[in-house]
Amino acid sequence: MATMNDLDELSLAMPHATKEVSEDGRPAYKVHGKLFCIHRSRRPDAVDPDTGERLADVLMFRVADEGVKELILSDERGIYFTTKHFDGYPAVLVRIPQLARIDREELRDMVVEAWLTRAQKRVAKAWLAENAPPPDE
Repeated sequence: MATMNDLDELSLAMPHATKEVSEDGRPAYKVHGKLFCIHRSRRPDAVDPDTGERLADVLMFRVADEGVKELILSDERGIYFTTKHFDGYPAVLVRIPQLARIDREELRDMVVEAWLTRAQKRVAKAWLAENAPPPDE
């Protein structure tokens, strides 16, 4: 079960990652000044289907491209979603309570994917070389 504390820890463990916190306490994670994950403010594009109220608990993760986005969105658990605002933009959304439905490793994968999309190429390449999984034998 993943938590916001896990998100904070995993995000800040990435090289050159920084955290900014809005006046109302929402974190934004950046690398080299570029956003890779954010706790979004209430937006008109993300509303509760039952009440119509704007959602205050939405995280946005950058992804590599539209293909990766579609793959993540096809997850049958229904954890990840998007809105028209993100049509054509490489990002997926997840509501904070849904973090309880994924494990820390899946959250780590989301953070790493998001970070890789924004990190400088040389930094990303060095991190990947150091953190590559062992080859299958």
